[in-house]
Amino acid sequence: MATVVFYEKPGCGNNTKQKVWLAASGHTVLAKNLLTEKWTAERLRPFFGELPVAQWFNPAAPRVKSGEVDPSACDAQTALDMMLAEPLLIRRPLMEVEGEFRAGFDTDAVNAWLGLNDAKPKGDIEACPNQHHAKSCPSPEAVT
Repeated sequence: MATVVFYEKPGCGNNTKQKVWLAASGHTVLAKNLLTEKWTAERLRPFFGELPVAQWFNPAAPRVKSGEVDPSACDAQTALDMMLAEPLLIRRPLMEVEGEFRAGFDTDAVNAWLGLNDAKPKGDIEACPNQHHAKSCPSPEAVT
């Protein structure tokens, strides 16, 4: 089984489901806060591999959902610059296992890469289930 460095938005329900599923599948999950991590373009870029630039973005990010940011109009450098300035734009989770990097939680791809048990959580565990329009979920610190 693998040790997965898992960059998440703390408090995200789907990231929690993803971590639980990975752990239930026998993997060790080391969760880190994607929003407070000290990213550089050189460090962030490998997570996206061969994905088209538009798929580097979190489709539930408020600025993407509002149309202010159009991922399909961005080149790689512009996307990285925007993500470094505003980590909410980064598709999550970001995962690293033994020098291999991935963005997002496509269940078939994660299963082929690491192996997942048959206890898949209900629903779409990658897309945000909340209907955000112009703002994101509150940060864990803001919830009392």
